[in-house]
Amino acid sequence: MEIDKIPQWILALEPEDAAFLKNFVLKSGSLKEIARLYEVSYPTVRLRLDKLIQKIELSDQKEEAPFTAFIKGLAVDSRIDLETAKIIINQYEKEKEHSK
Repeated sequence: MEIDKIPQWILALEPEDAAFLKNFVLKSGSLKEIARLYEVSYPTVRLRLDKLIQKIELSDQKEEAPFTAFIKGLAVDSRIDLETAKIIINQYEKEKEHSK
């Protein structure tokens, strides 16, 4: 596959997310098998998959402002909590509207 034809969401993956996705495919999508492989609980694997899904969905939202996508990404990665992310995004949107 040519580099310019690789979907943006794949290029945006962190190396550990790409490895997780590869293992997920190789284990035929079995979360139980992934839990065994990583030696973690099923709920931990489910949470990791849910976060990966959110990251992919975020990268697909091209029309979104880069700053908003960045803040949402921080929330998905649990670097800031969801309520803080909402406050920051709302303030950003207000200031953006005010500056027009």
